[in-house]
Formats: sequence, structure tokens, C-alpha cells
Amino acid sequence: MSVGTAEAVAPGWAEFGRCLRFHRRRAGLTQLQLGRRVGYHHSFISRLEGGLREPPFDLVDRLDAVLGTGGRLAAAVASRSPSPEAPGPRLTAPTLFSPIPGADAPGDEASGEGPLGDEAAPAARLWPARLPAEGLACPLHGRVGCATPDRSSAADLLNDLAGLTGLSGLSGSYERIGAAGGAGGTGGAGGGAGGAEAELLHGLTAALACLIREAFAHVTDAGADTVERLLRGVVRWADAVNATGRLPFGQLRLAAQYAQVAGRLRMERGQSGVAMAWFGHGLRWTDAAQDAEARATLLSDMSTLVRLDGDAASMLGYAQAIGAVDAKRRWMTTLADLYQARAYALRHDGDACRRHIAMARRRFARLDDRDRLEAPWLSGAEGVLRLESAIGGALRDLAAATGERAVARRAIEATARSYALLPPVMHSTRLLLTLRLADSWACAGDPVAAVTLALPVVEEAVRARELMITVELRGLHDRLAGRWGDLPEVREYRERVRGVSE
Repeated sequence: MSVGTAEAVAPGWAEFGRCLRFHRRRAGLTQLQLGRRVGYHHSFISRLEGGLREPPFDLVDRLDAVLGTGGRLAAAVASRSPSPEAPGPRLTAPTLFSPIPGADAPGDEASGEGPLGDEAAPAARLWPARLPAEGLACPLHGRVGCATPDRSSAADLLNDLAGLTGLSGLSGSYERIGAAGGAGGTGGAGGGAGGAEAELLHGLTAALACLIREAFAHVTDAGADTVERLLRGVVRWADAVNATGRLPFGQLRLAAQYAQVAGRLRMERGQSGVAMAWFGHGLRWTDAAQDAEARATLLSDMSTLVRLDGDAASMLGYAQAIGAVDAKRRWMTTLADLYQARAYALRHDGDACRRHIAMARRRFARLDDRDRLEAPWLSGAEGVLRLESAIGGALRDLAAATGERAVARRAIEATARSYALLPPVMHSTRLLLTLRLADSWACAGDPVAAVTLALPVVEEAVRARELMITVELRGLHDRLAGRWGDLPEVREYRERVRGVSE
């Protein structure tokens, strides 16, 4: 794309691009190799070198470290002359704030209804008293244990955000929500957020925790629509803060959290394009807010999404990018190994798959207090559940690709260990692992055991709306019908599936 298109940014980045190209070539790296080391696609590195993109906040230091420049790239950024029409620390609005997927229904902002109207409001019993909740930390203060506003107070704050769902109400709503924060806030990571602004950020995080509990227990269009409507409000709020010359770190971190949930819900509904769009926006917001933890988990979801589309090469690229976010954080490198193992399984590379499984187990055993603080879902019984589930999925994929029954038996063992740790509330995960366990038995050459496991849940699986369950069921069905279609047990299974489908 040429510099004269919408891809171009404010003048002044050409010198940075030339400096980056010089040091990359001096280091003997291709754009692809450099991109993998710093966790970005090679096309983004190409745009940086062409002066077409402003480098994200946290990327420049990583580039300096990887290329051994002695800080020359950071110096090139610091010496860039600011554009006269954009004084202060404003972010590149076209890059960060538009376009975003979807639009609110006409008249929403005039209806008097807040983003969480009576029908969409989360139940009071789900409202968390403190953050983190559902893995969501406070976007301003991290995991220090911020109290959330009570649900009734939060409803008033959220109704103020309703004005941000329509651009006509932007100025007035921001004045009510953020003026106090901009004039007398606490500064720091929140960029000056305080008072009502901090309360709204806390309330929106609590609301998202409730929506996660509801939406992933019962995948519905209403839950996804509510998440996206609130997300659009948060993005417009961030844009309004940015327009004042104050960096909207808290808003961008919150927007990235919402974007990840929105992408996951779209992915579960099989809407890959919109899911990837939300994940992509989330990545940009995490870069601007310097949130490495969120970047790693977003890349994990992107790796899953392309796997469901059957794109092993892209899955491997995203998996490697997870480890490049911060190689000193073992939980990130553990995730990177697990996703790479599955990508290599899809590429029929058994040696690489097994090597990354072994590395993931070693790194998981060495997780420290910092890892457990940043990724509590990867510690204790839940962490073992996730580890064994990922390993079981990789080994099943490898067995399906290579026909190795010994690998399938290892997949059975790993999946069974994961299944045994499932709490009763994780119903969808139980259904998914049941199908994976049945498929692993099919890959191991025992179709009767596979059918015995699958028959009790086949009706629920056929009617499920979750894409990952549908993909597991499709793989099991194709293996059983393709290899043992004449067996009485398999005929019974196929009749049951046909009856439910009709």
C-alpha cells in the first residue's frame, strides 16, 4: 500500500523506519524472523520500515533489545518532531479507535436505556465485590484487590456511558464521567483517572465478569450483543479522553478485555472474521496500553481461531509470537509451547510436537509466584486441567494425522487426567472433553469405546451452538463413519446423530 493511502500516518516516521531497516539488516534478520522475535507479523515490520505505521509504545524497547542497537530506535522516536496540528501525547486515532465492528441499533442513545438495561443487566448474585473477577484485573491498579461499586451505583455509572454509544452524546457524557479524573486524578498507569472515572472502570470490569459467567454458560446472541455494545462505548470514551491530550491507558486496557471476550463469543458462534477483527483491535489496544499479559492471551485466542479454520501455518506463527512477548515469563513460554505442539501436530510433525509438549511440562513445573499472580488460571488444579487438556488435544490431533495408536493412547491418558479435574460448573468443557476422549479412543482403534462414551452426550453435542464442540463432534463422526461404518454400534451412533439433526 502506498504512503498516500489511508495507511499513511503523520509525517516523521520515515527516519525511524530507515533506522529500523539498517539495524535489522546489520543483525542479519529477515522481516519474518524479526517479527517472530518481537511478536508481530512480518507485514507490520514492513510497514514500520516504510514509515507507514507509528510503532506501539512497548515495541521500540523490544526492537532495541533484539537488534542490539544500544537504544538508537528509542532515540529516533524521542527525536521525532511532533506534528503541529496534534500537540501533546495524543495517540493515532485512526489506528486505535476506528473502524470497529458493528453498530448500535438506531435510536439506542435516545431511548433512555443504559448499556445494561433491565433485560441485559447481570444478576445481582453474579456481581463481584472485588477485582480480579473471572480473571479480569482492574485496568488501573492490576491485582491489588480493588473494590467494585455496588450494582445499583454501577447502574447509574453505566447509564452515563450510554451517551458514548452515539457520537451525539459524546461530549456531555465524557464531561460527566471523566472531567474530575482529568482535572484532579491520581496519575500513573491510569493517565490521571480518578473519582467517577475510576468507579466506572471498576464497574465496567465487574459487569464484564458477570457477562462472562452468563455468556459462556449459555451462548446467546443477547450476551454477545451486550458485550459489544458496552465495548463500543468504552472505545468512544477512550477516544474522548485521547482528544483531551491525556493518554487513556485504563480505557484501552478495559477495551482490550472486552474485545477478547467479544472475539471469543463470535468465535463460538462460528463468526471467524468478526472474531479476528475484535482480537486484532484488542492487540492494538494492549500495545498502546503496554499490557503484555493481555497481548499473550489474545495471541492464544488468535492461535485457536486459525486452528479451527484449519490453518496450521498461521497457528504456528501466533503460537511463536506468544513466547516472544516476554521470554522471562514462564507462563507465557508454557502457553507458547502448548500452542506450538498443537500446530506441529496439525502439520504431521510428531518430533516437534512431542518436543514442545515436554518443554511445556518442564516450564509448567517451574512456574513461580509471579507466574501464578499474573496467570492464576494456570496454577493449581485449574492449571493442571488446562495443561493436560491442551496436551491431550495436541496428541489426539497428531494421532489423527499419523495413525499412531500409541500416540492416541497417550492422548487418552492426558484427556482423562484433565476430565477428572473438571468442576461441575464447567459443563461445556465437560462436553467437549467427552467428545475428545471418545475421538481419542477411535484414533486408538477402539470404536466401541468411542461410541460408548459419545452416545450419552450426542444429542446435546449436536444441538450445541459452541463452535469448538461442533468441531470435536465432526472429527469424531468422520472417523467413526469413515473407518467403522458397518459396525452395529457405529450404525446405532449414526442413527442417533441423524435423528437429532432432523
